[in-house]
Amino acid sequence: VPRIQELQAECRKLERYQEEGIAEEAATAAQGKVPAHILTGFLGSGKTTLLNHILQETSGRRFAVIENEFGEIGIDDKLIARREDLGAEQIIEMNNGCICCTVRGDLIQGLRSILKKTSLEGTKLDGVIIETTGLADPAPVAQTFFADDLIQAKMTLDGIITVVDAKHCLQHLREEKPEGVENEAVEQLAFADRIIVNKTDLVSESEIEELTKEVRSINRLAPMIYTQKSKVKVEEIIGIRGFSLDRVLDSDAEFLRDDQDHQHDQTVSSVGIECPGECDREKLNAWIAKLLTERGTDIFRTKGVLAVKGCDERFVFQGLRGDGNPDGLAHSDPTTPTCAGNMKLA
Repeated sequence: VPRIQELQAECRKLERYQEEGIAEEAATAAQGKVPAHILTGFLGSGKTTLLNHILQETSGRRFAVIENEFGEIGIDDKLIARREDLGAEQIIEMNNGCICCTVRGDLIQGLRSILKKTSLEGTKLDGVIIETTGLADPAPVAQTFFADDLIQAKMTLDGIITVVDAKHCLQHLREEKPEGVENEAVEQLAFADRIIVNKTDLVSESEIEELTKEVRSINRLAPMIYTQKSKVKVEEIIGIRGFSLDRVLDSDAEFLRDDQDHQHDQTVSSVGIECPGECDREKLNAWIAKLLTERGTDIFRTKGVLAVKGCDERFVFQGLRGDGNPDGLAHSDPTTPTCAGNMKLA
């Protein structure tokens, strides 16, 4: 559509200005280090879909993946596309807390273990991709690359990629939070080096313009990419050398302080259901439809990996607020190993 093309052209111009501002010595210093990429974005924006897209489009390049989930039951690691050259040991799962606070120490240990493993094997990584929980503030995650001497010496933060849901983003940005609690959706945009406006097929041009104006009031420099189903050119988000510590410090002089108070919205919680056995598809469809009809406005995100009676494959269910699709169980996932007798729903 013409207006989106105009916005894309403006963003490419901003990107060129940003690239021209990168110091030559900073680019030289990054040589030989393992680039790290932070994928962030509010619940249901399309982060895992983007991660899968990156992995599928970079065959032959070796990435380690760190997957962080808010709840105690891991779902997303089951939804990551498996590649023969991306062994299970290269996917680290961190559950029951955000890597921006409660399990941040686990992130440091995870990054150190990746470095140790590649050193012992004498292998080379093309990058580390960190997918944060949808409720994470990316700033403390970025601080990790400057807070640990080994990580700082061996890794470089390539960029923070923020995915936003074009349909629900404004609602998240304008949500009133309790006093002292930050709005994570705003923080995710503020620290972004690339902004992916996803699900543009679900909104009108006027809604996209309104969203763009709101996003630009928070972050006027990061190039914006408009897309559907998280389909982007990988070279636009990987290997961009987009993160600049000097630029961040100019806007937030306290960025490197490790004692900054960080509070999540305690009104947001997660519920996970994990049980053995197989489910009755019709009954589960009816239960999920009833749940989303009655409580949809209170539910940010639903997702599950399910074993269905009479089927050899596992099925994936995904929903966003009240937009859950009760027929989502019909979506068999060929990347998920066949294993009847186990169900997870969060």
